[in-house]
Amino acid sequence: MKLIVVALVANAAWRAMSAYTSYYKFKDSVQQTTQFGNDRSVDQLRTRILSLASDYDLPIGEDDLSVKRDGLHTIVDVSYSKTIEFAPGFSRPWKFDVHTDTFSEAPMAAPGR
Repeated sequence: MKLIVVALVANAAWRAMSAYTSYYKFKDSVQQTTQFGNDRSVDQLRTRILSLASDYDLPIGEDDLSVKRDGLHTIVDVSYSKTIEFAPGFSRPWKFDVHTDTFSEAPMAAPGR
């Protein structure tokens, strides 16, 4: 019986860790994209961030993403929910929020971008 409980706890920890690993990798990639993306327009940043979400298999759509830019200051907010199956027959939606607020001294995109 103890072995079954240990296996269930290990399985739940593994699945939660996998979800958080994807979250932190995505968050880091978004941070890098905004930090070094002053040569990109807001629409190009949005497209890149949605592409990153797809790369990490995250359920993020256009409505879940907000990108704002004021000069060299870029703010990105993403919110999504992912269902994590902790044990067979027991799953729960888990909410993840990404907020990056970057300031870069890299050259800016051309006017109108």
